[in-house]
Amino acid sequence: MGASCKDQKKAVAICLQRSPCVMIERHTPQQCIDDPKLNKDLPELCLAQMKAFLDCKTGMVDMSKRMRGNAPLSTGKYDQQYEKLCEGKFDPREEMKKLEMLDSERKD
Repeated sequence: MGASCKDQKKAVAICLQRSPCVMIERHTPQQCIDDPKLNKDLPELCLAQMKAFLDCKTGMVDMSKRMRGNAPLSTGKYDQQYEKLCEGKFDPREEMKKLEMLDSERKD
């Protein structure tokens, strides 16, 4: 059951790495989450993915889900993107465009 939130965790990490708070202002993802001033500027997509991740973590200790499980196990959907971002093998401008595109689709 510990791996059931792996995809949500990586999606949050990728979104935070693409956010202006990290890419432009050069804060750490943890600072962007913890500081209320920085947290206001996070894209809606990141906040939605963070909520999904926290709901998944909450579901891990929810006794009503004890028998059927929290969620499907990780699919590895975000593994390659996550590794590229962690290793620094990305173009910041391209990542910002991806985030803006994903965030605009979410608002429509």
